[in-house]
Amino acid sequence: MNRETPPTAALRPAPGPGQPTAAARHFGILLSATPRGARLARRLAAEELHRWGWPHGSEANRTATLLVAELATNAVRHGRVPGRDFRLRLTLQAGDPELLVEVTDASPGRPLPVPGAIPPPSAEGDGGRGLLLVEALSSRWGATGGDPYTKTVWCEVTLR
Repeated sequence: MNRETPPTAALRPAPGPGQPTAAARHFGILLSATPRGARLARRLAAEELHRWGWPHGSEANRTATLLVAELATNAVRHGRVPGRDFRLRLTLQAGDPELLVEVTDASPGRPLPVPGAIPPPSAEGDGGRGLLLVEALSSRWGATGGDPYTKTVWCEVTLR
């Protein structure tokens, strides 16, 4: 698997919810830009948060995994390029309750989403609500296009 967790991180005990971490926590993985890859992103994020001290079923874990699911689904639906994967990264700095969620996809030429400028979804359609959920549930979010081949949509969520 393309997991990017340092091997020593798995050997340290995870702190309980609300307790400061001894060091920054990082998780990253490349996943196929398919519906299966999006589901796996959500499941892996939930498991990693559980290992970091926010158990399955806790509000923090549910909210963060919902945000991961929305960003990963958008990467698959709108940023998919055949043969290219998407990357999920989770970062939690020591002593900071803000979890940074980053999803990078291969979507050259597509406009970057802008916070506060997401159009309302169609009443008839069943889509178009993902970034509205991200905007509502995260403390802040945004998008960056660091190179002509990828874009990263990120959000921060407070884990309490």
